[in-house]
Amino acid sequence: MSKKTKATVLVVDDEESILETLSSILEDEGYEVSTASSGEGALTYFEKTSPDVVLLDVWMSGIDGIETLKKIKEISKETPVIMISGHSTIDTAVHAIKLGAYDFLEKPLSLEKVLILTKRALEKQRLEKENIALKSSIFQELEIVGKSPKIITLKEEITKAAASQSRVIIYGESGTGKELVARKLHTASDRRNNNFIEVNCAAIPNELIESELFGHEKGSFTGAFERKKGKFELADEGTLFLDEIGDMSQAAQAKVLRIIETQEFLRVGGSKNIKVDVRIIAATNKALQDEIKKGNFREDLYFRLNVIPINVPPLRERKDDIPLLVECFLNNFAKQYGQKTKEVSKATSQALMEYDWPGNVRELKNTIERLVIMSQSNLIDVKEPLSVIEEKADFFNYKTLKEARKNFESRFILKKLESNSWNVTKTADELDIERSNLHRKIKSLGIEIP
Repeated sequence: MSKKTKATVLVVDDEESILETLSSILEDEGYEVSTASSGEGALTYFEKTSPDVVLLDVWMSGIDGIETLKKIKEISKETPVIMISGHSTIDTAVHAIKLGAYDFLEKPLSLEKVLILTKRALEKQRLEKENIALKSSIFQELEIVGKSPKIITLKEEITKAAASQSRVIIYGESGTGKELVARKLHTASDRRNNNFIEVNCAAIPNELIESELFGHEKGSFTGAFERKKGKFELADEGTLFLDEIGDMSQAAQAKVLRIIETQEFLRVGGSKNIKVDVRIIAATNKALQDEIKKGNFREDLYFRLNVIPINVPPLRERKDDIPLLVECFLNNFAKQYGQKTKEVSKATSQALMEYDWPGNVRELKNTIERLVIMSQSNLIDVKEPLSVIEEKADFFNYKTLKEARKNFESRFILKKLESNSWNVTKTADELDIERSNLHRKIKSLGIEIP
């Protein structure tokens, strides 16, 4: 192991023989070891640097191990501390664990156990650091790009709404980023460390919606081979995102309304009420008040959900943000494809600004990805860049009928889904095929439904 990659261990004990023994065995395993013969010495060490793991004796003259542990945790909460004692009691061990100790070792020491616990403590610390880094990267991905007045207002509304426990409905056209807003609300709330569970109400068949939302017991219906937790149960103490709430069936609406009122539900086939603490965030591209007048949406559910309404502006109303979004997408695709970041010419940039983007940010993202793939140069300079969107395939370039048919079906179904705001049921009706058949087509063709 190179010096640069060595893990550091601080051993704190007032017995010289213990310091020498532990130093020797840990160094033999490739660790970099420092020692201190008192609690004061350990804290002086912490003023200069922080070790990866600490082995700390409980009974020492001066500041004892328990007091030293408290002060170490005040300085570096993340550093794992393994306590050592020659005459410990259960109470002492429990107290140390409550103060943040990783584990407890009794003298005479088992050197094998010392090495095992040290390794486990380092692994736990590594995983925690990776988790922090992952959360940081997720937060960066969730950043809402833009500096236009409407986006500044949106960010302010998210900050205010996230601090509450109130239900939220996010309104916006398809492709504006409603899911991004929902995730931002979750990560900015005090529920951020619990689950964010998403349900696409338009994609679940009516006969399965109850099982999806509430779960089911084993044997409750044909095919229920084991107990399954529903979305509400999975989202307990977290956030449940009901996307395309305007497409939820009347039967499901009634059940969701009851859960909002009671925070309790029964699994399908169950006999015991399950209590949950779930914050509901809904989203729709429909005018729900119009749906209420048509008899498609329950007015009482609307009033329950519509505590805090948030409107996501379409891209045509925030065109000043297009250059920032383009830059963001160019950087992301460069990382994804392992390429140098490309740039767009002034003419291309102008054309992007002049287009109205009926598919909003999603359409812009897809267009930039196509331009990145199609452009051989690091400077994307296409005279008519938006022709890429309406690109017509020359089917005679395909070698087989199967390839041409697959390409046509993919484009045709994609267009129909987009025109129906990604509602699979409506698209299936329009195409005059069974919903289940359309789902199989979507899966086999690799079409991603947002």
